[in-house]
Amino acid sequence: MEEKREEKRKILIVDDEPAFASALQGALESETCEVATAATKAEAQQALKTIDPALVILGTLSPRGEAFSLHQWLRENPNTKDLPIIVMDAPPEKQLVKGWRRDEAALMDAEDYVSKPIEPGSLATRAQSILDRATKRIKVLIVDDHEVVRDGIKSVLELQADIEVIGQAENGKEALERVGELSPDIVIMDIMMPEMNGLEATKQIYQQYPKTRVVMLSQYDDEENILAAEKLGAHGFIPKRAASSQLVNAIRAVHYVGKRLQRPAPASD
Repeated sequence: MEEKREEKRKILIVDDEPAFASALQGALESETCEVATAATKAEAQQALKTIDPALVILGTLSPRGEAFSLHQWLRENPNTKDLPIIVMDAPPEKQLVKGWRRDEAALMDAEDYVSKPIEPGSLATRAQSILDRATKRIKVLIVDDHEVVRDGIKSVLELQADIEVIGQAENGKEALERVGELSPDIVIMDIMMPEMNGLEATKQIYQQYPKTRVVMLSQYDDEENILAAEKLGAHGFIPKRAASSQLVNAIRAVHYVGKRLQRPAPASD
């Protein structure tokens, strides 16, 4: 079934010391990160026209005040105003030349602040931690035997910045295999499916993969199925008739809060 390939996260380093910028670039680049560099405010602004970074490391720029000017521009630009920034100040002996003034520091809006000298490897570790916090999304596996239903759920979830559909399965047996391969945070599980139904799959996921939480999404929302799903380890049950209004918030509640969803009222006859 479909599997989403992770794109490389981009980082922009802005620093006027080529040797340091190159060393930091080497420490940051990996199979999951792609790094660009700029040595001036103008170069940084030009780079941002062609790349969409997940993080900016704003280092030293001359003359003094140039780094702050770029910082303000980033925060005022609609496309970059929410970007995580690490500010890297000049070493004490150079702060009168290209460091941050006290009044500028008071207006700083950044995820981290460091000053030179700093080892590139140490800064890379801090950057990776910020990237993980800023770009971590809820990984969701969709399980339903109808492709049109899976596509509909996927189209809704992919509109959410904090949710990523990492795969799909068309029955409970395949769902178990996909959970083992992909380690999703949340599984959206139908009940009536061939080979292995959703209740049995939920039971096995609960036993074998306790970090993965299951939310049932089914048209068979009678009291018997709701209670059975809860007993077998599901964190919630959403009737398909209410999916458009409840599913996204349910995923967030189960993932971030960890509580079971309020039991829905069974369908009336």
